[in-house]
Amino acid sequence: MKVAGVILAGGQSTRMGGGDKSLRELDGRPLLDHVIARLSPQVDGLLLNANGDPSRFSPWRIPVVADSIIDFGPLGGIQAGLLWAAEQPQAFSHILTVAADTPFFPDTLARRLIAAEAGTGTIALASSGGRVHPTFGLWPVSLRQDLTEFLAREGAASVRAFAEREHGAVVVDFSYAGELDPFFNVNTPEDLEIAANVVRTER
Repeated sequence: MKVAGVILAGGQSTRMGGGDKSLRELDGRPLLDHVIARLSPQVDGLLLNANGDPSRFSPWRIPVVADSIIDFGPLGGIQAGLLWAAEQPQAFSHILTVAADTPFFPDTLARRLIAAEAGTGTIALASSGGRVHPTFGLWPVSLRQDLTEFLAREGAASVRAFAEREHGAVVVDFSYAGELDPFFNVNTPEDLEIAANVVRTER
């Protein structure tokens, strides 16, 4: 199995005042740096899904692909990632999607989702604290046409509608000790300060 890591950074960031959340600084480094550092050891290649001018991400020297269908939410980014992966010479069989605003997701994410998928050909999604995190998933590249047809039929549907209703996705629970959920995402300036305190504590 060859897995491409796809960082979903297509949100509007309205609660952060607009702009790219992934470029906000966390402990002196862009949030995107923290996400890449956690994701890259788990996958065989990286892609950033972001709309707008891709040159703003040029310092990272990784491919940037926009949604092929605008305003379809995370499913649009997942579709873009699947289509990109299918065209690469590395012959990726799956993509692993993560959110660009979630710097502490588990370093066992890929390993555990791959184990849960175990050749079933379905989708594996992460959960914690009784809540599914649909932007954290392992997606077979073979589902790209099915997803394209689903989007044409359903429009801007939820990720879970496609993953669970259409494909019976398996859900993997990532239990955690302590107060902070590993899928804690940075939505507001206050969240960014919480994340900064976590980084300082972990030093």
